[in-house]
Amino acid sequence: MRVISGTARGTTLHSIDNISTRPTLDRVKESLFNIIQNKIEDSTVLDLFAGSGAIGIEFLSRRAEKAYFCDVSIKAIEMIEQNLNKTKLKEKAEVFNKDYLKCIEELKNIQFDIIFLDPPYKEKFSIEALKRINEAKMLKNGGIIIIETDEPERDLKEISNINIDYKIYDLRKYGRVSLIFLK
Repeated sequence: MRVISGTARGTTLHSIDNISTRPTLDRVKESLFNIIQNKIEDSTVLDLFAGSGAIGIEFLSRRAEKAYFCDVSIKAIEMIEQNLNKTKLKEKAEVFNKDYLKCIEELKNIQFDIIFLDPPYKEKFSIEALKRINEAKMLKNGGIIIIETDEPERDLKEISNINIDYKIYDLRKYGRVSLIFLK
C-alpha cells in the first residue's frame, strides 16, 4: 500500500494484517481521487473508519488543509500515527481513538468538505453515521460524502429509507467494492 500522488507520492504505508481491517485497493483509491480531484485542495476531510489512515493521508498528500482520522482500534491508531510520521503530514492531522458515534459527537461543530466512510463491510455503520452527520450538519454546502461498501444494493436501499439532506449522485463499482457518492 502506497501514497499515489502529491507531496508524499510513492511512500509505502504500513498496514494492519487482520481480517477486520482491509485497505482500499490502489485501483479503487486512484479512481476515487481522479473523480474528486477538483475538491481536494484546501479541504477539510473526515476519514471516519480510518484503518491504516491511507485515505486521509492521500487527501493530505494532495493538499487537503486538514484531515481528521477516527478508528476504534488502538492498533489502527498506532498505524495511522506511524504513517503520518513517515509521510511528514502529522501537523495537518487530528487522530481520534473512539467509536465512530463518539467521534461524530466530538466533531459535530466542524464542517467538512469531504467525509469518507469505510466501515467494516458487514455492518450498517455507514447508515447510522449518515444520520448523525446529517443531524449535526457536519457537511459544508457543496461538500461530498463517499461510502465504500461491498453491498451497494443494501446501502442504496437503506439510504433511500432514511430522511437526510444528501442525495446520491454517483455509484462506481470495482469488482467486489463499490463507492457511493452523496452531496
